[in-house]
Amino acid sequence: MNQLSISMPPALQTWVDARLSEGTYADAADYLRDLVRRDQADASANRQWFKAMIDEGLASGVLDGSPEHVLDEIMNEDPDLRA
Repeated sequence: MNQLSISMPPALQTWVDARLSEGTYADAADYLRDLVRRDQADASANRQWFKAMIDEGLASGVLDGSPEHVLDEIMNEDPDLRA
């Protein structure tokens, strides 16, 4: 396993120490590894969500009409969207 040394300001060290005192983590390295794993999972979930939104947009086709016309139609369907 590789080693990583980091420096942090006192406020962040205090935060880490407080988290460690809760007993969830064995040490600061355990806490940081967990943070990195969760960040990886979040990044993966975000990529999947963006891909799904892109696929949905591509599958929805192209609307006829100008953007202003399309927006007017959408806003007329829902009065709460009008300014």
